[in-house]
This record gives sequence, structure tokens and C-alpha cells, in this order.
Amino acid sequence: MPRSPSDGDEANRISASRFLARPRLQELIDALRGRGYRVIAPVPRDGAVVYAEVESADALPRGLRESQAPGRYRLEAATGDRVFDVVNGPGALKPFFFAPRETLLQVRTDAAGFEASETLPETPPTAFLGVRACDLAALGVQDRIFRRGRFPDAWYEARRRDVLVVAVNCVRSAATCFCTSFGTGPEAREGHDLVLTEQEDGFVARSGTPAGAEVLDGLSLPPAGAERVEAEHGALVACAEGMERGIDTEGFPELLYARLEHPRWAETGERCLSCGNCTAVCPTCFCHDESDEPALDGSGAVRVREWDSCFDRDHAQVHGLNFRPHIAHRYRQWLVHKLGAWIDQFGESGCVGCGRCITWCPVGIDITEEVAALRTEAP
Repeated sequence: MPRSPSDGDEANRISASRFLARPRLQELIDALRGRGYRVIAPVPRDGAVVYAEVESADALPRGLRESQAPGRYRLEAATGDRVFDVVNGPGALKPFFFAPRETLLQVRTDAAGFEASETLPETPPTAFLGVRACDLAALGVQDRIFRRGRFPDAWYEARRRDVLVVAVNCVRSAATCFCTSFGTGPEAREGHDLVLTEQEDGFVARSGTPAGAEVLDGLSLPPAGAERVEAEHGALVACAEGMERGIDTEGFPELLYARLEHPRWAETGERCLSCGNCTAVCPTCFCHDESDEPALDGSGAVRVREWDSCFDRDHAQVHGLNFRPHIAHRYRQWLVHKLGAWIDQFGESGCVGCGRCITWCPVGIDITEEVAALRTEAP
């Protein structure tokens, strides 16, 4: 739920807010590109909204919104001229930092022996425009895993540096959103350089870092004023209060550990296809596999990392044994780790309430319904 600002906070918020008229959105994109950033933003493509490089504001999903439900996603025409009315699509920021497939190591052989070298990616400075609060929170979770763990990941770090984030607060929610359960939305509170809140004729804009302030100052925008800032707060409150789904997280992870033999797992296992869609669209899942691929001529090999899923039966295969042979076991592993063991492992939940796992599940399994069922005592 958006916090009600104190008098001092409200005054600071008003004084820090600028107004970006919608026709001037192109100026923001040009300013970012002028500073050497490629700009990645949501664009409509193949019936969904995905992140892609843009040069023009005309590429954004102007006049569109999406309809989401368990197992269903449709882009639809919206009334008005809003640019960021589509809450999200199947893709988050994860693929830009934790690549779906990448080479980690190159091995070259010759008569004298072999040489192994890392193959770190080279990525240009990147500005992400239109990042939702839930995806911003998910990026923070991934940072905890890949940047601040015992063994920082050099490939993730190479992609993560030289990044500027322009967040967009949500003033509408999809039917599958439940970010308020985890305090990850609808307002972006940290981790961004700039934040926009869309209104009928433009955006309330504020900086979150010195880098964002430089961009904002360079646009010479007029003050937003108290009336716009008050309207912004009201829209955020209405968005949070209108959210249709939620998860009661009280007692996690202990409650989930106490429900490991609950009959709901078997019931859900009968419905689940074990396709891994939920892990592919999840902005925090990080299961992966590594394999060595030798050249056919014997000149060397590469070590490759690619996304994997705990829903894949082979993910739990060891020599002579599979310790999660049934779909019910794999669904239990995913949910208990995401909402429970992740807290023990990383000190925070692995779920940010984006709702993608609900929308993109082919059979419409709803994690909020599953948790509600698990809260009941087994018969």
C-alpha cells in the first residue's frame, strides 16, 4: 500500500516533482540516447508487450492495455492516449542480465596443450524505460543472488553495470497482480534512477539518484505542483486497494514446511503439465544448467550456461535416482522454495507478486489459490 506522506515528506515530494508532458516523452528518450545509452522499453509484439530497444516513443504501447486471467493474456484497445497502461507482459528484466543461454568458458587446444579463458559479455550502457515496481523488486532479488552472494557472478555483473532505470508507477493493476502482498508495488520506492507516474496528459517525474537527477535537470521541466502530486498519490492508493488477488504470508516459511504432506500437492500435480512456463516468466527464478560442448574437429570446447527449471524431471536426476519423480513433488519444490526456503536462503521472499506465473500457466494454476488451500489443515 502506498504510504501516506507526512507533512514534511509531502512538501519534499512536491518540490522534487516535475511534469513531463506526454509529447515530450521523446525528449526523454533522446536525452538518454544522447548520454550513450541504448533504450530498452516495453513494445507491443506478437500479441503481447515485451522489452525491446526503441529509438522513438511511437514504438511504445500507446492506447493499449492488457486483459489477464489464469491462463489468458490479450492486448486490447484502451480509451485515451496513455503509453504505459499495459501492466506487464511475459518478459521481465531477467533475460538482460541473466542470459537464457551464454558461453562461460572457451577452451582452445593445440599440440602444446590447451588454454582456457572466460568469455565475459560486452554490453553497451543501457537505460530501461517503463520498469514496473514488481520487476524492480525482482531485479533487487537477482542482485542479491548474483552480485552480493558469496560467489559474485562475473557474467551477470558485466551486464548489470552501466545501467540506468526509469521506473513507471502502476496506476492500474491486472487481475493477476498481487504485489501488495509482498510490499513490492504498485509504487517504485527504491532501485530506480527516475520514476514516472502517468496521468491523462503526461507524467509526474522524480529522480532517485544523482544520475537520474542529471537527466531530469537536462530536460528543464516545469514543477508538477501540489495538485498533480496529490492526484498521483490517490491513483496509487486506488490501484493498491483495487488489487483482486493476494497471499497471506503470515507464518512463512514455517507454515509451508508443516504442509509438505498436504493432499493439495497431489491435486495440483494432476493439473500441472510440468512445462516450466512459470519458471521461465518468473522474474527471479534462476535455476540453470552448465554443459561442455566440444568442437567436432577437436580444436577446443565451450562451457555453456542455460536456463533450466525445477519442473524438468531431469533437474532432479542423479546417478541411479530421481528424487522428485512426480509432478506433484516438483510443484511443491517450486512453491515451497519460492515462498519459504528462499527466505531462509536469502533473507527475503522469491516472489514479488507480478502474477506472471498465473497468467502464463497453460492450465491456469493460481499460486494465490494454492497457498490459501495449503493454509487449511489436511483432512
